[in-house]
Formats: sequence, C-alpha cells, structure tokens
Amino acid sequence: MRDLRGKKVAALLSGGVDSSVAVALLVEHGIRPDLWYIQIGPDRDTTDFTCSIEEDLEMARAVAYKYRLPLEVIDLHKDYWEKVVDYTISQVRQGLTPNPDVMCNRLIKFGVFDERVGKDYDIIATGHYATTEEEEVQEMVNGKWSSRQLTWLCTSPDPVKDQTDFLAQLQPWQLQKACFPIGHLPKNEVRAIAEREHLSAAHRKDSQGICFLGKIDYNDYIRKYLGEKPGQVIDRATGKVLGLHRGLWFHTIGQRKGLGFGGGPWYVIEKDMERNILWVANGFDTKEQYSDHFLVAAPHWLTRTPFGEGDRVGESLSMSLKIRHTPDFCAATVTLLPDGRLDIRTAHPLQGVAPGQFCVLYDNEHHRCYGSGEIRLA
Repeated sequence: MRDLRGKKVAALLSGGVDSSVAVALLVEHGIRPDLWYIQIGPDRDTTDFTCSIEEDLEMARAVAYKYRLPLEVIDLHKDYWEKVVDYTISQVRQGLTPNPDVMCNRLIKFGVFDERVGKDYDIIATGHYATTEEEEVQEMVNGKWSSRQLTWLCTSPDPVKDQTDFLAQLQPWQLQKACFPIGHLPKNEVRAIAEREHLSAAHRKDSQGICFLGKIDYNDYIRKYLGEKPGQVIDRATGKVLGLHRGLWFHTIGQRKGLGFGGGPWYVIEKDMERNILWVANGFDTKEQYSDHFLVAAPHWLTRTPFGEGDRVGESLSMSLKIRHTPDFCAATVTLLPDGRLDIRTAHPLQGVAPGQFCVLYDNEHHRCYGSGEIRLA
C-alpha cells in the first residue's frame, strides 16, 4: 500500500467485506480515514432508501463504530441516474453492450464524489482489487530537465478478483488520488483478515451483477425503459426463421442462455438494428461466434500512451488485453490508425466480441494497465 503519512484520506465504504477490510488495513497502518457511504437506488424517482440500503449501512456503521471513525452518507442518486444509468440505457438502445460499473467508477466514485467532498481529501481509498505503482520520469520543460511522478494502474496478484478492467477509464488525476489497500491481497486473505478483525461483513457474499440494479432482473429493468420491439431470430447458416425476439436490447453478442430454442446450443452472433433481426449460430465453437480482428474507438490512456510522443500513426505494438471481466488475457497486435482508433488483431480468436464493450489494454507481463476504449467491429 502506498505511503499515506500526512495525507487526508476518505474511504468509500459499501458495507461489503472488501471495503471493510480496506478500512481495517488503513487503520493498521496508522491512517484514520473519514468514511463515506455513497447512496444510490434502483429507481430513478427513489426518495425512500430505507429498504435498499439498510443492510449495507448497518455493516458500514459497524466498521465505523469498531474503529471509532466518522461515517457520513452522501446522496449521489440523481447524479448516478443522470450520468451512469442514462449512459447504460442509451448504449443498449443503440444495440451496444455497455459496462455501467466502469462508468460508475469514473463518473461517480472518483468523479461526482470528488467534486462534492473528495476535493477536500488527498486520497480516496476503495476496496478494489488493483494496485498502483509510482514511476519518476525525466522530461524536458522550457529547455530544462525536470522530474515528474507518474502513477500506473497495476493488476492484483489475485487474477480472478482483479478489477483493473473496471478502473481503466479513470482520469490520470483520479488515479493519482486513488488508493486500493487490499489490492495486493488474494480474496482468501481478505476474508481471513475480516475474521481476525471480527468484522460483520466477514462472511457476507460478494455482490453480483450491475451495481445499481440490486435484486432487480436486468431484462425487467430494460423493458421498463425501452419496452419491447419484436423481430425475427434467424439462423445464420440456414437462413431459417427460428422465432421472434422481444427486442434486440435484451440480447448481447455471444449470449447463449435465455434464447429458448431447441436443438441448441444457440449463440447470438449479430444484432441487425436497422432490420431488427437477431442472428444466431448453432453448435459449440462455431467460427461465427469468434473474432480476431476489431477496432477500438477513442482509446483512453490512464497514465501515458504506450505509443510515445510524436506522429506514431501506423505503428504496431505487442500488448495483452481483456474484453470482459475475466482472469484470462489475450496477446494482441495493436496498431494506431490515422483517425486515432486502434486496430486490434488478437493472437487467437475471442468469443463474443461485442460493440460497446470495453477493450482493456495491458503490457505483455499482464502487470500495467494502459487504458481502454469501446469496441467497434472492423
């Protein structure tokens, strides 16, 4: 964990085991953070949060009481809906595959929170599984050499829990303020610390699914805001109409479950938004499910571009990447195009490459995270 001596620290506490142990480790290192619980809800017009946050707040208050730390609740519900949920609905409506958790970190936890109260702190600590690394570089400024400190986002040693992909859209200044106290630990050690510290969340299950939905079914949620728009489901190989879908926004590229057709397995391979057709392929590992070539729009670099300074259009670099939350990396050749997009050619075909997903780029050692951008099909 980075040296926080003399720093004013805000710790974001969710009520889960990870953020609880993050606070415990801060205290263990002599840091007395102020605790903050970010309040959002599963409905745009929510005004009564009692049911939705009661258990989380109970756990958070137990941590605050144990370590004699101040805990405050900040209501960012309206901001969350205007920035994250509206982004999600807009992407889904266009047939894309969004990642609201990525945008929540950039726009809410390290965004609006910082605008409201985080600006008064040197550090914002969270329970993410990620690490940071400092590097001092020498630069020529106004004819003189000067040193500058860079902060890199780096992976957790627990590849299954690593969450750098969810943090790869942070702004450089946000990363400089971020601290991940549990990032160097595997999950089993985090649980062990929670038990040792007798934390209420020690045996609490990890949260699953999209952060703002809670226990609400995703399809029910999308139906509420976009309704239904039936169209044909067609087998790519035969051209046979298999039935009807209720709306392309209920499906994503690579999807297998929930299609409801016999003689499977069936996989979604394309969404034709113009003709409202869902194209599917039959069988395991059919070539239509895979792609080894796609584009990345508007790449966002966390610390600095791996292509370096100057005109590097047409240059190709060897990197590793992820296109979804997974412990597995894929080697790739990444080429900078004249329009700023990246041309990605992977070492082996990837299943379920979907427009709108974030492609997250790393060095070849799977250690430093360079940044990310939205996938567009080549």
